[in-house]
Amino acid sequence: MLNHLRANQTMMLKAFALAGALIAASCFSDAGADETVTRDRFSDEIVGQGRDLVFLPGLASSRDVWKAETARLENHYRLHLIQIAGFAGEPSRANASGPVLVPTAEAIDAYLVEQHLTPAMIIGHSMGGTIALYLAEQHPADLRKILLVDSLPFYATLMGGPTATTESMQPIAAQIRANPAGATSGPRYEQTLAAMATAQADKDTIRAWGKGSDSSVVVNALADDLTLDLRPGLAQISTPITLLLPDYVPLGAPPGANAKMYAAAYAAAPGVKLVPITNSLHFIMLDQPAQFDAAVDGFLGQ
Repeated sequence: MLNHLRANQTMMLKAFALAGALIAASCFSDAGADETVTRDRFSDEIVGQGRDLVFLPGLASSRDVWKAETARLENHYRLHLIQIAGFAGEPSRANASGPVLVPTAEAIDAYLVEQHLTPAMIIGHSMGGTIALYLAEQHPADLRKILLVDSLPFYATLMGGPTATTESMQPIAAQIRANPAGATSGPRYEQTLAAMATAQADKDTIRAWGKGSDSSVVVNALADDLTLDLRPGLAQISTPITLLLPDYVPLGAPPGANAKMYAAAYAAAPGVKLVPITNSLHFIMLDQPAQFDAAVDGFLGQ
């Protein structure tokens, strides 16, 4: 009888040990496994292990714009590669009609809170940087620090100058919304593309992302960006900001001219660190990967 009880105890202990091993293995696998989480206004491809780091691409861009950084950082960080619905082949879902920028920003913030990623570190390019800056103003407790890659607090100043206002840009925004086809093709788009990246292969990639985007989502997002003025909230920002800015020298801009423009645009924001990237256009990470890598490392080490 005693031997029978001992045998049962031994079997139970083995069963518990096996169950514990399976549970532990399952938990470890989930923590390290790549996955994609889909929400109404974006999806999040999660790669790597370590501290959480969120990447936001720009208008009509793919998360693949961060491919080199992913390969470089995935062994040290748990990377969240966001892609906005309607951009670069991502189904449009809730972004199929109506405003895009602010609803998407709010959805991303809700996701960061839901997934316990706050206070978050965010790297955002162009409109992705606008989203990060919006969150710094509207949800400061949810951010630890942000790295903006060629983003302005009011994009419309590139068209209307420093006196541009949300009201003055409304007619232009309406024209943009009325012409979806022009957002990702045509002569004007090709002129814009020339300022995006230096290498032809990179321009071809950016063009392909645009063609793979829902043009209605693109024009709505662009119109949103043109009429979202974040300048009034700059003085109250408590989130540390690093700003990478191109010099546009490959297009003939005088050295240092762009840095002066960005310094003026962010003059009201406390503690903004400006990092000029030489011989670069809008897609800094494609034009100057070594300088970009060094700037990212500096941001992460702060």
